[in-house]
Amino acid sequence: MAAGLLTVGLTAPAFADDDPSQTDQLWINEPYGQTLPLGTDGGQPQSRTLGVGIYHDNENFAVTDGRLTVDISDLAGVADVTWPDNCTPAGTSAVCDIPVVPAIGVDYEHQVFLTVRAADGAEVGAQGRITYEAAATGGPDGTLEAPHESFDTTLTVGAGPDLAIDPVAGIEAGRPGDERTIPFKVTNNGNESANGFTVKLNASYGLTDLTRYDACTYTTTDGDDYAPSNQATCTFDHVLAPGDTFELPEPLTVRLAPHALNERLDIDVEPGGGAQDIDRLNDYAVLQIGAENTADFSVTGDAVSGVAGETTTAELTFKNNGPAWFGNLGSGDPVAEVRLVVPEGVTITGVPSGCYPRTLDGRYYPQQTGAPRYDCDLRYWVLEDSRRTFAFSVRVDTVVPGATGAVSVHPPFGEFGDHPFDFDPDLTNNTAVLAVN
Repeated sequence: MAAGLLTVGLTAPAFADDDPSQTDQLWINEPYGQTLPLGTDGGQPQSRTLGVGIYHDNENFAVTDGRLTVDISDLAGVADVTWPDNCTPAGTSAVCDIPVVPAIGVDYEHQVFLTVRAADGAEVGAQGRITYEAAATGGPDGTLEAPHESFDTTLTVGAGPDLAIDPVAGIEAGRPGDERTIPFKVTNNGNESANGFTVKLNASYGLTDLTRYDACTYTTTDGDDYAPSNQATCTFDHVLAPGDTFELPEPLTVRLAPHALNERLDIDVEPGGGAQDIDRLNDYAVLQIGAENTADFSVTGDAVSGVAGETTTAELTFKNNGPAWFGNLGSGDPVAEVRLVVPEGVTITGVPSGCYPRTLDGRYYPQQTGAPRYDCDLRYWVLEDSRRTFAFSVRVDTVVPGATGAVSVHPPFGEFGDHPFDFDPDLTNNTAVLAVN
């Protein structure tokens, strides 16, 4: 099962200018490619809605009077487009007005919705592209333009089942021990029947007691290479005709375990009999389930001693004191980094796996040994009782009585304190020292 949900993302490219506060760039958020089904039994083809929008990089600038140009000349004989009210068509293109252009991450929503369907007489496999250009008023120079000839959407005419999972809202503020019901419904939006189908469920470690169905087999992963989870694979021989909807024999429920925190339930559906679903983007859903719980991260340092020239071992230990586990299940980023600022008078000569040399301010350091600072990555998840020790080889160069180096645990990609762990009830044990002599 895939590890994350495929979504149309907004990406903020790096600024090329030395002063990013004085630069800005316009971008188009175009939809992914779409397969358009032919009509059922010779009937009218179904319509699909494509959401398109524009945004810009720098929220320090107000950007207005957005103009999105949509060109459908390549769709002749492939697809028909119905324009929304904020678009003014002229031949095979239209200019769509967007009065206010949002900055990236500031309540972005699509502003233009195109209705598309397979053209009359189109054949399976026919393809065409929609292309986009955009301009707006604002930015440092008064005018912004999206990169030319960089954005498009490919439409393909297809035939087959299209199993779509109805949207499922996330759950917030659950409590350990709660049982929650998950609405599940799948509809065939295609133009051919699905002759049976498979539903796969992947429940994260903090979700237990999945409803038992006779059509399902259940497994639990061990968590050696990936975060542990509870899985179910369900095979139904139900024929789902175009337009038909299927619900499970009884409601799907899960229970939040005592160690639950930020959980997710992945649901995937695919037609049986080797049939290809004509739109895989709506076959998959991820339900986020949050529990009101805490995970107490802590770090302990060490005390070592030695004469000049002697090498010893210093052990720095991370521990999750629970009661909850924690995992970055979407991004796969480390849950935390353990940092060592090297004490005065010593040199690190041996570096444990997963630890990286840095300058004191966190920049690249060219050599593995001898760095003034080390950042050590944990895995992307830790259980409620996880412990990880990082053993460094420390050479005493000069005896400095009472020398200490800072040890800390902090979120990845940031300095300690920048983004504190909001689930950690006690930040006082997130720091320690490595004492030498």
